[in-house]
Amino acid sequence: MAEQKMTRHGKPYLYEVDFMRCVFIFGVLLNHTTTAFGTAMNDSLSKSLIHATHLSLHFTRMGFMFMTGLVLFLNYYGKNSKWLTFWKRRYTSVGIPYLAWNAILLLFVDLFSGIALNGMQYWKDFSYSVLHGNNFYLYYVFVVFQLYLIFPAFIWLFRKFKDHHRTILLVSFTIQLALLIGVKYGLPHIDNSGWPYIFRAYGNNVLMYQAYFLAGGYTAIHYQKVTAFLTKFKKQVYAIAVLLSFGTFLLYEYNGRILKLSFSKMMTAQQPYLMVYALVMVAVVFLIGQKYAFYRMHGLNPTVEKFIATSSKVSFGIYLVQTIPLAILSFTLSKLTFIPSWLMFWGIPIGYAFVVGSSFLISYFCLKVPPFDLLIGRGKLKWPWKFKQPNSENIAIEAEKKSSHA
Repeated sequence: MAEQKMTRHGKPYLYEVDFMRCVFIFGVLLNHTTTAFGTAMNDSLSKSLIHATHLSLHFTRMGFMFMTGLVLFLNYYGKNSKWLTFWKRRYTSVGIPYLAWNAILLLFVDLFSGIALNGMQYWKDFSYSVLHGNNFYLYYVFVVFQLYLIFPAFIWLFRKFKDHHRTILLVSFTIQLALLIGVKYGLPHIDNSGWPYIFRAYGNNVLMYQAYFLAGGYTAIHYQKVTAFLTKFKKQVYAIAVLLSFGTFLLYEYNGRILKLSFSKMMTAQQPYLMVYALVMVAVVFLIGQKYAFYRMHGLNPTVEKFIATSSKVSFGIYLVQTIPLAILSFTLSKLTFIPSWLMFWGIPIGYAFVVGSSFLISYFCLKVPPFDLLIGRGKLKWPWKFKQPNSENIAIEAEKKSSHA
């Protein structure tokens, strides 16, 4: 039987958080892998099947947002924090990888595109990428930066109205649903080209994810009650999840045949139905994570335990480096257009294994070889900011390194 590790504050370490982080990061990679295969295929039944199932994978993005809220509240709700120190620590630990990977990946794009290095153009593109968070799947980090800025307000809200947390959650869900309805049914008919970027690119706006952050916060504050409630109704939760996942097929058809949306609008994660679906799927992963934590304490295979623990530790790195294997996969598939779509479809497990394995190994290398650990947010920076990431906050720091999420 494994021993129960404790945090600095005397709270049990939540191994289910490690499990959930693994599910969400590997789910994100599956989402992006199937996109690569679908893009490479000719119009066919196989390609249509990939597109029809794609919406069902979007919950992983919301899961990362939930996880970020969960662990931040676990570590900061019950103590008086110095928010300037909080911002310094968070923006440094996540900001360094964000800047570094924008620079590195943009350089690779320029080199492999055959574009001669032009210093002025490179820095112009780099600045645009950093300020907009719209390249290399780094939108999640861009959203988390916004969350850090308003996180103290979220803490204040839950402390101020400590007897009305359910009401806060209900209002949050209502606002989120209203925003999504407006985005799906109103925004396509409005010319928003003159809007500020943060509102025009709503997928990068923290307000589009606030419900998931606050759901994570609520869960952190009322952890035992939430766990008991979900455990009591777990059969119903599983059943609803199955029904809603099949419903994503109908959503795909509805978007295309009835609403006649563009393909990008059909596949966006910002849809009212997907909000409900994502919250239910997060509950499912939470329940399975509880099972993992139980079995870990009662004789789980050490190899499985070590894999999940390590994958959780490098999950943020996996998220950051995924562009490299995905780009290699996309390039390879573009050279295999002579392969029938049905045969390419059956190659998805191979492509997925390559993306997961490569992302894991690159991230693991960075973890073990300083100073590359700074590239995945795991290093210790002492100069010039004299910043050092406290080991005692490993739960909160690790959750953001993802997870997580879009």
